[in-house]
Amino acid sequence: MTGKLHYQHTPQPERFAFTRENLAKAQAIVARYPQGRQQSAVMPLLTLAQKQHDNWLPKAAMDVVAQMLGMAPVRVYEVASFYTMYNLEPVGKYLIEVCTTTPCWLRGSEAIVAACEKKLGIGIGETTPDGQFTLREVECLAACVNAPMCQIGENYYEDLTPESMTRILEVFSHNGTVKPGPQSGRKSSEPAK
Repeated sequence: MTGKLHYQHTPQPERFAFTRENLAKAQAIVARYPQGRQQSAVMPLLTLAQKQHDNWLPKAAMDVVAQMLGMAPVRVYEVASFYTMYNLEPVGKYLIEVCTTTPCWLRGSEAIVAACEKKLGIGIGETTPDGQFTLREVECLAACVNAPMCQIGENYYEDLTPESMTRILEVFSHNGTVKPGPQSGRKSSEPAK
């Protein structure tokens, strides 16, 4: 459910305030822009607010960003609803975004999605009942040479197989970590062996 405002369906906090640390970061971000151009900081401030609020943007956070930048709130809502990197409703601790664009599809992204659905017991656009995982299908994440791939949080996991994807999910289900990048043993995007 990205790209749309779903406030009528999602319980919203009444207030949002940046933490002291994040407020200082926000002010430093705004200060980077020339006088009269501070509204250009809208995307970095939305990202900061989203990180602070469990990886989703409540309306109250967007309103704070609008106030900080002297923008009409609707202008901030437009930005947040246009870019899929902003989550306008709660998502799981691990947001799994599987690329299904042509290069990934040709290399087996359907099997990666199926492995996720089987392991997690959810479909595309759903979150596990424990709130740990949300599964999404996304357009190109620009790692085509290492297809199929997915993004989990801020990290890319590439050269996936159903087995490696299942292993990654198992590790995350125990709050472990998996080294991002190719899961096939290649170091970057050199030719596959």
